[in-house]
Amino acid sequence: MKAIPNPVHGLPEARTLPAARRATRVIFLVSGIGMSAWAPMVPYAKARLGLDDAQLGLALLVFGGGSMLSMPFVGWLAHKLGNRTLIVASGLLMCLALPVLAMASSIAALVATLFYFGVMLGAVDVAMNAHAVDVERLDGGRLMSGFHGLFSVGGLTGAAVVSGLLAVGLPLPIAAAAIAAILLGLVLWLRGDLLDDAPQPSETGKAAFGMPHALAWLLGLMCFASFLAEGAMLDWSAVFLRDFRGFAAASAGFGYACFSVAMALGRLTGDRLIARFGPVWAVRTGAALAVAGFLVVAWAPGALAALGGFVLIGLGASNIVPVMFSAAGRLPGTPPAIAIATATTLGYAGLLSGPALIGFVAHASSLPVAFAAVAGLLVLVGLSARIVQR
Repeated sequence: MKAIPNPVHGLPEARTLPAARRATRVIFLVSGIGMSAWAPMVPYAKARLGLDDAQLGLALLVFGGGSMLSMPFVGWLAHKLGNRTLIVASGLLMCLALPVLAMASSIAALVATLFYFGVMLGAVDVAMNAHAVDVERLDGGRLMSGFHGLFSVGGLTGAAVVSGLLAVGLPLPIAAAAIAAILLGLVLWLRGDLLDDAPQPSETGKAAFGMPHALAWLLGLMCFASFLAEGAMLDWSAVFLRDFRGFAAASAGFGYACFSVAMALGRLTGDRLIARFGPVWAVRTGAALAVAGFLVVAWAPGALAALGGFVLIGLGASNIVPVMFSAAGRLPGTPPAIAIATATTLGYAGLLSGPALIGFVAHASSLPVAFAAVAGLLVLVGLSARIVQR
């Protein structure tokens, strides 16, 4: 297989494009596993430190806030050092946080580690998406949805593997260390196949703090709405099924499971559909499906109808963010890492603030009305779909 050009400078690159595609898929998988591996540790941390719900909520907010606050700086850093350098460095540092989270013996240690973990995850997120844009551009086809599909698969896998290790009696620190060791090995294995996009010496003095393209902000606002919908599913789907559809507390998580599996399937099959029908069609159709899903969940009676609505939301939302990131990475006049950092920061703002906003609306009216309001935001996303062609 022939060498491919350096995506930034046109210099010869010893790595092959198939190897770069594979390495990109692996880092998305690693990121998903790393993030979700923390989820089964949460109740252990709460019990170990004697946290009440409010204290735990604030600690989790620090985790998400660390990711969001670091992203603008990470975009500049990726542009200055190269995506490969940042992926490998932040990926390795991210893995080190997992055993520490399993053993944190004070609230201060837990909060500090969660902030560090969030920063590293945010760095991996921005750099791997910017790298994915380069790989997609060199390939000439549509790859971004598949990459994000691997992240979704990683999210399902990480939580399941850690839960399985704990279920067979493995102590939490050992289970966390085992997952961290596997992820460390994967990052070290893939590092040689990532694209060499390090900037040339003549470029290191160039400023990279200019304002991103105006369309990057608009794409970010669309990501805000899509991530808000995902946050609604994560934090409110079980509450809705328990309080409005009569599910037992033990089975109320089926709604989020339906959403997650549908999203993973939608992303793994999305590249072919986007290549055939185009990104504008993907955003419009996805937004329409998600809107229909929210309305079915909110107003159609019956448990099966609600679960079907969650499936529609997962399928509809699955390819919106990948298309937005791909479009952000192609904007003229703004380095891909900085444009993606802008979109990702606004997206994470929706993920973090969305559940609280939904809670306020639900308190003032009802949770079905709050879900209908999210559907309204997704209508605006569908109406703005044409910008992804620019």
